[in-house]
This record gives sequence, structure tokens and C-alpha cells, in this order.
Amino acid sequence: MRIFETHAHYDDERFNEDRASLLASMEEHGIGPIINVGASMDSAKESYNLAQEYPFVYAALGVHPSDIDTLDDDGKQWIINHASDPKTVAVGEIGLDYYWEKDEQVRKRQQEIFKEQLDIALESDLPVIIHSREACEDTFFILKEAIDRGVRGVMHCFSYSPEIADEYVKRGFYLGIGGVVTFKNSKKLKETVESVPLSSLVLETDCPYLAPEPFRGKRNDSTYLPYVVQAIAKIREITEDEVIEATAQNARRLFSKVNYR
Repeated sequence: MRIFETHAHYDDERFNEDRASLLASMEEHGIGPIINVGASMDSAKESYNLAQEYPFVYAALGVHPSDIDTLDDDGKQWIINHASDPKTVAVGEIGLDYYWEKDEQVRKRQQEIFKEQLDIALESDLPVIIHSREACEDTFFILKEAIDRGVRGVMHCFSYSPEIADEYVKRGFYLGIGGVVTFKNSKKLKETVESVPLSSLVLETDCPYLAPEPFRGKRNDSTYLPYVVQAIAKIREITEDEVIEATAQNARRLFSKVNYR
């Protein structure tokens, strides 16, 4: 079974020189399908275009909290119009980021846009990909209400405590695990990976960001996912094949529109 990559940004300019050859190499590396995730409106549109071009690439359409200025009414309508496309499998990445944003009014605006995009996901019957950085309480408060209304999804690049992880897992959410789990100082994440059910984990890179050891600080891509698999297998004391199979099944359960084998 191939590794299911649930979160990549191959529209990023850092892939401009070798994007085509890199994506062409994924099958031989045992990678696929891949979900390319929108951040700004431009990258959401590029994600959609990549999904149309490559049979193993699917799109998540949404706007990152740091890019909410790129989302106007026309952009929201564009996402709604393209949500029904067979290659659109999620709304994301959406959420809150208080690490970069300290202004209280802008944080409130992030919350408003977050709620609006959750509504789009509900209306479109799509799962969500959630970005949350230093915004644990507000993210959980907003999501808890949305989950009660039927929202399902994944906490991308999960960075909070095992206790918070349990609260999301109890509510049917998945946790996205990437290169950070290989870092020596990622004690909290390792504890989370050890404690939550394997049935709640999916694999991701967030490439070109967060390359695993021994490539930390370099451009990341999906061919490095075996290092993440290896780390999870070691933590849970299971085989790498078990990690690959379980996480792929989890991803297909969540992103049910994906039909690439």
C-alpha cells in the first residue's frame, strides 16, 4: 500500500524548478494519493489546477488564517462553486494563528472567517483541514460547536498536549502527523502519537515546510514521509507497514471522495 500524503503545498514557488519531475517520481517512491492544500485564494486555485492535471493529486480549498485578506465574497463563492468537483476533497487549511497575529481585532476577524469556512464545509459536505497555532482554546470552542453540527476533519500539524488530542479524537477528529515527530525536542507530540488510537492518525508533510530529520531545515517533500512512518512505528512498537496501511485507511475514511488507488 502506498503512503497517503494528506497535506502538501506543491503550488509553492520553491517547487517551481522541479515540480513536474518531483511529482512524476511519487509513484516510484510509493507515495500517493496526495492532497494539495490551499492557503491563500491564489494557492487554493493553484491546488485545484494541480488536482486537474495529476490523477493522484486532490485539492483542499480554503484560506489560511494568516491570509484572510485574500478572501472576499467572490473568493468564498469560488470555493463553494468548486467544492462539488470530484477532485475537491476538503475545505482547508482554515483555522486560527495567534503566533503571528497579536492584534485582538484581527484575531476576531480570523475567528469570523474560520466560522464562515466551516459553514462552507458543512454546506458542501466536505471534511476540514484545521490550522491552529497558539490558539488552542478559541480553536476548540469554535470547532466544538461546528462538530456538534456535523463537521469532521483533521487537526493539521497537531502541536498541543495529549489531553487536548484526546478531546479531538473523542469527537471523531484525526491528527495530522509530519516531520516534527522526528525532532529530538518533540516530546509532547511523541507522547500524543503513543497515546491516541492508531485509527486517529494520518500522515502529512506540510511541504515545503517541516522536513524531518535528517533533512531538518531543508525543503521538504512527500518522498521524506518514510522517515515519519519510521518514527511512528518506533514510538508505537509496530511495523512500518502497519503504520502505512492504518494511516492510509484513516485518510480514505476521512477524505472519502479520493478514489485513486
